[in-house]
Amino acid sequence: MKYDCVIIGAGLSGMAAAVRLAHFGKKVLVCERHSRIGGLNSYYSRRGELIESGLHAMTNFAAKGAPKSLPLSKLLRQLRIPYGDLAPRGQNGSKIDFPDAVLEFSNDFAELADSVAKRFPHSIDKFLAFDEFVGSYDGLNVTAGYVSARSVLKERLDDELLIEMLFCPLMYYGSAVVDDMDFAQFAIMYKSIFREGFCRPAGGIKALLDILERRFVEGGGEILEKEPRDSRFPERGLVKNCRVATVNVEGGVVSSATLESGEIVETEKVLSSAGLPETESLISASDASKSVADTAEPGVLGFVETVAKLDAPMSARGYDTTITFFNNSAEFAYRPPEEPVSAESGVVCCPDNFRFEAGDFVPTPQIRVTMLANPDAWNTLRENRSDYESAKIAATETALKVAARISRTANIADSVVFTDTFTPNTITRHTERINGAVYGSPMKSKDGRTKIKNLFICGTDQGFLGITGSMLSGISMANMHLLA
Repeated sequence: MKYDCVIIGAGLSGMAAAVRLAHFGKKVLVCERHSRIGGLNSYYSRRGELIESGLHAMTNFAAKGAPKSLPLSKLLRQLRIPYGDLAPRGQNGSKIDFPDAVLEFSNDFAELADSVAKRFPHSIDKFLAFDEFVGSYDGLNVTAGYVSARSVLKERLDDELLIEMLFCPLMYYGSAVVDDMDFAQFAIMYKSIFREGFCRPAGGIKALLDILERRFVEGGGEILEKEPRDSRFPERGLVKNCRVATVNVEGGVVSSATLESGEIVETEKVLSSAGLPETESLISASDASKSVADTAEPGVLGFVETVAKLDAPMSARGYDTTITFFNNSAEFAYRPPEEPVSAESGVVCCPDNFRFEAGDFVPTPQIRVTMLANPDAWNTLRENRSDYESAKIAATETALKVAARISRTANIADSVVFTDTFTPNTITRHTERINGAVYGSPMKSKDGRTKIKNLFICGTDQGFLGITGSMLSGISMANMHLLA
């Protein structure tokens, strides 16, 4: 059988593309190397508890009946998912916490505007004018080149501290560029977080993944738990435990994909969610075709995250903030630290501090701390198991101290039931992302094209970030390149 498209990876972008293609009767094969879909946003069990990997929150909250032009509304419509199936629950409220200022924001932009007016009264007029400018900016223009967000903000805002505070959450939620962002991505994330806001699916990440699998099956797809031994792949299939080893190129055009088992699958097109440099490493050419593929620069921004299961919710201790983005100085440094992990800035999240309703999946009481990490340092530590484990323990202790300080709650460590910490090496091991760079390469392909004319990418290195952005990336690339 020859497929219309082989999709590499059943992360959120790959699955969204697969659902979209299945709705239109395309012959599509999704190859997922793990036994569970979701990629960077999935879940696992630890001591009988379901722990979500990657999910702090969804961006782009939209209330039921919101305008169809909003990203979340568009996503649900394109994937034919009823609003009530996702049932997004809004945040309690979040903060940007710097030594000399705190900005509070929620899913009501007026709260951020009021906070800026109180702390930066001399800058509020320029901030509101900047907000209007960002609102009209087309961040989705796939032909636009890179524009430094720092240069744009310095032109339009007059307070350095305010600029740094605005950058902190947006970079932590989606920049692959050291100390800067492409302004198009800044605009997307600004509207996603400050204008629309944070939410969670009522059923958590597992429910979202179940919805995507169900929509794929309802579109005629078949889900296999492992690669069939008799080469009988379904016409529309999601195959788990199935890794693409090479993308075979002849004369500058993809002709097939070879699976790790040796099975060769013919296809008209390939859509990869594996990342741009990672996808390029899969290209196998019998002629000079491989030379036309530029070598994308791998990402260098890694993170360490600690999940601490608690014996009681943080809200019971008087801390009901959903997410705090913190920085310990007036200048925000978004770059790999010299040491394995840095507590100079980061993200503190309580996934159970959302506005849940009866019957929702409420995450186990926990606090999650994310900090910048040095992938090279962790790669060196990995060479000695004892050194690596000692560094993880030290990072965990640091994270708990950060959580206590940011939440202004003493003795959090005494309330910890268990902890789990991931490093850049954890991400590389589970996703094959170079350097464990969750935001991928700083080189984005906004239109999803590569130098191989029928090889496309979606997800992080296409440039849409976050849970909503990832799914919209898969939808957009399917619409643009595979259904056109």
